[in-house]
Amino acid sequence: MKPAWDTLMKEYKESATILVADVDCTGRGKKLCTDHGIKGFPTIKHGDPSNLEDYKGGRSLKDLRAFAAKLKPVCGPAQVDLCGDEEKKKISEFVAMGAEAREALIKEKSEEIASAEAAFEKFVEGLQAEHKRESERKEEAAQAIKDSGLSLLYSVRAFEKKKKEEM
Repeated sequence: MKPAWDTLMKEYKESATILVADVDCTGRGKKLCTDHGIKGFPTIKHGDPSNLEDYKGGRSLKDLRAFAAKLKPVCGPAQVDLCGDEEKKKISEFVAMGAEAREALIKEKSEEIASAEAAFEKFVEGLQAEHKRESERKEEAAQAIKDSGLSLLYSVRAFEKKKKEEM
């Protein structure tokens, strides 16, 4: 992926509205990576610099180019002119509520996301346990079939075939 990313950085080097960059999370960029929740390599983020989102698309140059081509400046309090009426209304409401209420709402919404993620993880664990049980059941069934004579059937077939060929 690194060569594709390097190509994309060159292609967007002169862009006034889109930044394609990489950060060394082990060196000078460590704080930036920590601030944005980057825990592994490669991690791709996009969106408002104060609220970056995870990129979940393909990693080929073709995929990255297609995604980058759709990027545009985003609505936010620093660029209200890019916002629709509904977004402008929400920004006004969030500004009016004050810092303490905003923090409480951010915490509430973040907890809702964490709860959804926890429910998903629990679901996946259940699927994995079910997959393991069914896989073991299949293996036991296959072994029982082999033990019931299938292995000997293969041996007899091969023996008879060889005997026939020797005649």
